[in-house]
Amino acid sequence: MNETNTYHKGMFDVSRKGDTLRFATAQAIIKVSPESIDLIKNKKTPKGDIIEVAKISATLGAKKTWELIPYCHPIPIDHISTQLLLYQSSIEIKVSVKSVWKTGVEMEALTGCSIAALAVYDMLKPIDEHLSIESIKLLDKTGGKRDFIENLDKKITIAIFVISDSTFNGTRVDKSGKMIIDRLKNTYATNTEIVGYEILPDNLDKIKAYLIKYSDEKKVDLIITSGGTGFSKRDVTPEATKMVIDKEATGISETIRSYGQRRTPLSMLSRGISGTRDKTLIVNLPGSTKAVSESLDLLLPSIFHVFNMLGGKGH
Repeated sequence: MNETNTYHKGMFDVSRKGDTLRFATAQAIIKVSPESIDLIKNKKTPKGDIIEVAKISATLGAKKTWELIPYCHPIPIDHISTQLLLYQSSIEIKVSVKSVWKTGVEMEALTGCSIAALAVYDMLKPIDEHLSIESIKLLDKTGGKRDFIENLDKKITIAIFVISDSTFNGTRVDKSGKMIIDRLKNTYATNTEIVGYEILPDNLDKIKAYLIKYSDEKKVDLIITSGGTGFSKRDVTPEATKMVIDKEATGISETIRSYGQRRTPLSMLSRGISGTRDKTLIVNLPGSTKAVSESLDLLLPSIFHVFNMLGGKGH
């Protein structure tokens, strides 16, 4: 019998993820005797005020999660709240954690709950032989990519335009457009449908014509262009896009450049714009495969929410 050894890669790489508001709430249930509940309410337990100690313990536990759990990231925690509810023969602990960062805070909430429960156990064990930590579980979590996928009303139709004279002439192989297609098929196949893939020259009229065709005739939801956003005389993708859009979505392109700027100072040299033509969103990305990949890390799937807005669902 052959054995295959598998090796865990350790902490996940979240360097390419964008910051979002993250929230999680965890719960712990501790079984205690009714006599212990009375002592807690009257603040007569031998080791002091259990409620206050539990709250402090939960805060410490949540803040030190990354030191206790090997593959958890050290993250900036913006808020921790702890609630203790006393029942006839049980204590319920709820810990909520909030952060604006790249990864979720469920482990911080769970660790905070666990440490708080252990602190309560420690303080009651001299006087209560019926102590039992019954459960520790996650009650709720929000934030990150999943929220934007779950709220989609429909499948998003997408067209990809690669704009490059050398690629159009066959002297250069397209990589960025194929990478966009692969990313969508591999990660968002159930939410998107690719209905067009075009390689176009750096020609203002040609780019305009295809943007109009796919917006007005084919009525695709999203057009992603790659290339033609630099400063050479032939780079006219932003100019062509500006001529056909009804409303410019400055926030999208500004965020792409801001996200890229944290990784390379060359990001500021991209002139790409974004905007809508009727109900089609057009987004200019650079021609560099790396820049396109990083831009997709930022945009997908949160950008899909614009189609709910265009459909009248609002913010």
